[in-house]
Amino acid sequence: MNYQLAIQIIILIVYIVTLILFVKSYYKVQQALQWWSCRQSLKLFLEAEKIRDDLLQESFTIRRNLELLPVESRELSTNKTQEFLKKIDNFHQSLAQLSDRLFPVYLQDSLPFAIQSLLEPWLVSHSHIYFQIELPSAWRHEPAERSLVILRALEELLKITLSEALTQTSIYIRLEQKANLGNLLVKITYPDLATLAFYTHLPELDYLCQSFKFLTSGKCVCHSKNLSLNCNFSW
Repeated sequence: MNYQLAIQIIILIVYIVTLILFVKSYYKVQQALQWWSCRQSLKLFLEAEKIRDDLLQESFTIRRNLELLPVESRELSTNKTQEFLKKIDNFHQSLAQLSDRLFPVYLQDSLPFAIQSLLEPWLVSHSHIYFQIELPSAWRHEPAERSLVILRALEELLKITLSEALTQTSIYIRLEQKANLGNLLVKITYPDLATLAFYTHLPELDYLCQSFKFLTSGKCVCHSKNLSLNCNFSW
């Protein structure tokens, strides 16, 4: 009798521990996906603000200037024509940049080109950081929805781990294919251990990895070595 009771107690303990681990894992994934959703919502909100503050205002200005032209005027001066052409060109360029930010032009055709396009503004805005980028010229067919997650994951990683105030920092990015797996390695080298420790222990880093694994059925591993933070995405 005592033996059976002991077995039942052990089974109950195993069940409770399993349930606790499951609930803990569930909430961990839930937190990660809530963070991911919040970040993507914020991105869309900022894009909407740019449309309202810039593009809509610019289109209103062009329209208003056209309305104010004298009705009897059949011809525009050269200066006026050039002014309107410049405004329309700027408006067109802003729309093109907006469409690329929402869904990069190369995303359906080439993940390497899409990553290169994503990194170009970072090279300009973070000119104090040394970038080394290795991207293959050819890449396998990748579903657009998965490529978008990979691209957004890289973008979020850069936002989390890089700051305009950082100096003496370098970043190495490599995209490669190993057998049937795609692999994106991001290695960020910081100037000192204190800076490395700060970025390594950010909770957003864990949220990013959890979200990536859930959305791509892939893997994400981040670890520190010497002065570098290494993040490896595979799918």
